[in-house]
Parts: sequence; structure tokens; C-alpha cells
Amino acid sequence: MSKAKVLFLCTGNSARSQMAEAFLKRHGGDRYEAYSAGTEPKGINPYTERVMEEIGVNVSGQYSKHVKEYMGKIHFAYVITLCDEAEKSCPAIFPGISQRLHWSFEDPAAFVGSDDGKLAKFREVRDRIEQNIKEWLEEQQGK
Repeated sequence: MSKAKVLFLCTGNSARSQMAEAFLKRHGGDRYEAYSAGTEPKGINPYTERVMEEIGVNVSGQYSKHVKEYMGKIHFAYVITLCDEAEKSCPAIFPGISQRLHWSFEDPAAFVGSDDGKLAKFREVRDRIEQNIKEWLEEQQGK
């Protein structure tokens, strides 16, 4: 049986979608194939790498990609937008998707403050994304 493909989409593909891709690989990699992209990719934020490494998740093999890299090329069972901006700017018709979901998370990269404050914001968003992934996987098992 082939794995269902899931695309996580946010604006910069620098934090939230990268975290979600890594968490789905970690928690659902036996059933799902995880991808991420952005509407305006900016490269992976260094804070993303730091807070993921803190919990033993290596994102060094991941990189920022534009959503156009996938449009019409891969059939996604799910496209999950992780920010309101991506939800608005995501193409209304995304060829080859079965389901589109929206999970709204604030952009940790937009936080203004000290280094400790930024790390705390990235950790908060990281933990919320991981919790969403775990809950979603539990829901999927019941289907």
C-alpha cells in the first residue's frame, strides 16, 4: 500500500511548514509521505533548526521550496495550510489534491524581542504543531 502524500504550506517555508513536515515524518512516516512548501520561500530559519534539534529532530536535509515545484506534479491526499496568509494565497484549485485543511499558527519568525524571547516563541509554536500532528494522526486512524 502506498503512503498518502501530505503537503504543509505556509508563506516562507522557513518555520511552521518545516516543523510540520519533520513531525509527520517522525510520527506518521510509516503511513504518510511529508512535504512542505511556501508561497514566498525564504530558507529555513536558524531558530527552526535550533528548536527542532533541542528535541532530537534533525531538519538539515530539508530546504525551502516554492509551492509551484509541486503543483500538477504530485498527487497530494492532503494540503494543509499553516498560516492565514498561505490559506488566502494558496491556489484555489490545486491540481491533484483530495483534501485541503487549514491549521492557523502564528509566525514565530515575526516575533520581535530578545534571543530568549524568540526561542520561547519558536518552542511554543513547535510544540503546538507537534500536538496538532499527533491529534490529526489519531483522527486518521479512526477513519
